[in-house]
Amino acid sequence: MYLERLAFNKLKIYLTSEEITVRGLTEEEIWKNSLGWHLFFADLLKEAEMICGLDIDGTVTVEIFAGHSRGLILIVTFEGEGNEHFPTGDEFFDIRYFEPERKLLYEFSDFEAVIGLSHRLILLPFTGGSLYYMNGKYFLYIDDFSYHESGKLQALMAEFGESSSETISNLHRNGKLLIKEKAARVVAHHFKF
Repeated sequence: MYLERLAFNKLKIYLTSEEITVRGLTEEEIWKNSLGWHLFFADLLKEAEMICGLDIDGTVTVEIFAGHSRGLILIVTFEGEGNEHFPTGDEFFDIRYFEPERKLLYEFSDFEAVIGLSHRLILLPFTGGSLYYMNGKYFLYIDDFSYHESGKLQALMAEFGESSSETISNLHRNGKLLIKEKAARVVAHHFKF
């Protein structure tokens, strides 16, 4: 699970599909108004309160975005008194319940998405990756990241593209290698967002 404080009353929560399964919830229950989903979400909010030091009271609004095949992105906005004194700066919390994947391959329908992602990645700071082009799509392959960067990378990449079912060996054979290494840095340096 990856938590990011967006504002004094807003959190972004990213959960991979593996984490959702480990917590005992099926994807069908997520999209239905089920008791399992309500219990899952109540536990998630309690955990966020403990980790972030929040007091979430009152109305809670949740926006749910499918993180493609990699999970869910939840934007949680809450109302209530007593939360205004918390800083609104970047606060990141990365909680691990399992060993994450050590290689990421995401695809993007246009180069503008790659540019936007690259500018966000260098703020982490993360500058690596290899960029490929094949069949009208761009592919960013990352295998040079540390354990603590995994959740952040997956969350950001899911915002701009989708997890690819393509294999890296097929990209080597049939795709065009555009940038061999440090793709995020190279793209952000040469293209403004």
